Amino acid sequence: MRPVLSLELINIFYILAAALFIFGLKQLGSPATAVRGNMLSSVAMLIAVVVTLFNAEILSFTWIIAATLVGGTIGAVAAQKIEMTSMPEMVALFNGTGGIASLFVGWAALYNQGNTTLTDITIVLSVVIGGITFTGSILAWGKLSEVMPSRAIVFGAQRVFNGLLVVALVVCAVMFCLEPAVDSPYLYAVIALACLFGVMAVLPIGGADMPVVISLLNSYSGLAACAAGFAINNNILIVAGAMVGAAGMILTNIMCKAMNRSLANVLFSGFGAVKQATKVEGEVNPINVEDAFLILEAAQSVTFVPGYGMAVAQAQHVVRELGELLEKNGADVTYAIHPVAGRMPGHMNVLLAEANVSYDVLVEMDDINPRMNAIDVAVVIGANDVVNPAARNDENSPIYGMPIINVDHARTVFVLKRSMATGFSGVDNPLFFGENTRMLFGDAKESLSGVVAEFKS
Repeated sequence: MRPVLSLELINIFYILAAALFIFGLKQLGSPATAVRGNMLSSVAMLIAVVVTLFNAEILSFTWIIAATLVGGTIGAVAAQKIEMTSMPEMVALFNGTGGIASLFVGWAALYNQGNTTLTDITIVLSVVIGGITFTGSILAWGKLSEVMPSRAIVFGAQRVFNGLLVVALVVCAVMFCLEPAVDSPYLYAVIALACLFGVMAVLPIGGADMPVVISLLNSYSGLAACAAGFAINNNILIVAGAMVGAAGMILTNIMCKAMNRSLANVLFSGFGAVKQATKVEGEVNPINVEDAFLILEAAQSVTFVPGYGMAVAQAQHVVRELGELLEKNGADVTYAIHPVAGRMPGHMNVLLAEANVSYDVLVEMDDINPRMNAIDVAVVIGANDVVNPAARNDENSPIYGMPIINVDHARTVFVLKRSMATGFSGVDNPLFFGENTRMLFGDAKESLSGVVAEFKS
């Protein structure tokens, strides 16, 4: 006979795990303590999982062991194979798997005897939020990985359709709660409508707004887990899900402010609607590696502005090396970080941390912009939308009103790009045609390596 723990003792361990979750989450707010916070949260999750396995209500470990082996194998392979450029897509899939897991947990809770009306309501909530999170995350993955168009996809009467979809979802959920059953047709209707609404909620959102969507879906996955915790009466799942949901919502709010979007726009979709931006025409001023070196060598202040292109080129290490050479040459070097640079929150911070760039030289958008007029050279590495002056000047642009890093105010701007292609939002960038802009075409890693070689020679 396997050992079991009393419910009271299990809850004591759950309290310990919850406390560690809270302390871990708090320490994740600072780069100096983030690693420790991650370790505390990991220990908390380990405690929660291990203690749950000693619950007397667990009848068989066969499926648990099988699922652990399968999931562990997939996780180990993914951790080794996934490139940093694919991290946003992986996060989207993580959110989706969390959502579908909560849906199945809520569905399984229907088999418990003696469910109350409140339990049935939480079951419906876990199913609805889990379904929305799952399909919404899969669609976000599709847009991020560009297996489907990343632009906002809209059609006539879309909001009317979504409104009717919500009404039908609520009606079916109420009807299920009135007569709950495992084989209730209303349950299947709720699952289908929730999954459809997840698709419809993300469909009209353009690629440039994906950081907001990722953080919002992360919040949804936490809320789904919290509802599932109520459905199966598991305290630690309630606490952990609530913290993930709250943290995701706070991050969503930060992302919204960074993109000048209201939270209501995100929750009810419809933002990122297609507009026709003003066509940008002009001539660009290309530059070669040798001339770029000469300008950087004479610069007293240099600001790097990383974007998704830096991740694609895997140029973060050579960027750090160039920054160190510039500092030895007497230049003041900073890294300007836009809150939504890349395709997920914190994308650039993770890349630069991987390259051992000190957090002390990372400067937020609001802090660097007032200083940009005094910057000798701003080096834009694969960023596009977050430095696009159209966000300030073109009312017809879909990114109009979004706060940007004002690199065009610097004395000289280097833009490292492979071509003149637009960014993820599909909007032309007037920065490329500016009088103080020099385009350094080619692979960013190779171009910067050439500049580094010039410095060393």
